[in-house]
Amino acid sequence: QVELVEAGGGLVQAGGSLRLSCGASRRSINSYNLAWFRQAPGNEREFVASIGGSTVFSYYADSVKGRFTISRDNAKDTVYLQMNGLKPEDTAVYYCAAAPLWAIGRRRARDYDYWGQGIQVTVSS
Repeated sequence: QVELVEAGGGLVQAGGSLRLSCGASRRSINSYNLAWFRQAPGNEREFVASIGGSTVFSYYADSVKGRFTISRDNAKDTVYLQMNGLKPEDTAVYYCAAAPLWAIGRRRARDYDYWGQGIQVTVSS
């Protein structure tokens, strides 16, 4: 079982950037596909981006494509989400999640077994 802890959230103005990180403990992230989801008040949790174990394959929601970049450093057991060109509609609690390697490319929250506690990202207009 892997434990995930997010960091790097906060308040930023529209057009600004933030870099989220998610560190893993108890087990290496090498055995997992990793993803970021987000949830705004009153909304369902939605897929943002995911990355396969080999880092070759990554996937993005249309709403963030071209602005966000997911990456992972297996040696540091950490996954990142670089967010550029932030918009007020990006305001949400962001969660990192882990799924088995065979679940590469999955976009449904129910396909992910392990979750961080979430971190707030607020974009002001």
